[in-house]
Amino acid sequence: MISVIIATGPTERLLVPTLAALVPGVAQGLVRDVLLVDAGNSEVADIAEAAGCTYLEGPADAGARLRLGAAHARSHWLLFLDAAGLLQEGWSREVRSFIEQVERTGMADRRAATFRLAIDRFGVMPRLRETAAVARHAVTGRPRPEQGLLIHRRFYEAQGGHHGGVRAARGLIARLGRGRLILLRSQILLPD
Repeated sequence: MISVIIATGPTERLLVPTLAALVPGVAQGLVRDVLLVDAGNSEVADIAEAAGCTYLEGPADAGARLRLGAAHARSHWLLFLDAAGLLQEGWSREVRSFIEQVERTGMADRRAATFRLAIDRFGVMPRLRETAAVARHAVTGRPRPEQGLLIHRRFYEAQGGHHGGVRAARGLIARLGRGRLILLRSQILLPD
């Protein structure tokens, strides 16, 4: 049902927990394939092989790697994740519900989704940053790119996909525009 695309970077040590969080979606038949797109790190290739993921070697440009992953994805639904992002319990149920609802209402090519931000630290400051992320989405309609993006391939292609550069994910989110990006209740845990 979905293809998960992760453009890896210098966070390969955080990649194993990220992949482990996808297991419930794989077990439920929600995740069809997982693509790790890297600029040639042999450790990421080894992780991909051990985890049963597809490894793609791409250019150093993050946007080009994301486009490469989307081009090789086998599903109509694409889930772009940060290599250090850890999806929290219940994510697969909510993703399935979102997909079923937008497909039933004919909005698959006009709606995308992202996860709520959770910072992996104790204290007040991380909670304030989480609250600020929700407020930012409410005001601007733009989450942080690290919050992930679930989008139908038609909608992705209609928006021109990821452009080149390190701000490729941010640019795609900006092009999606206010009101077309739904904030799911499920969280994605990110390191501080």
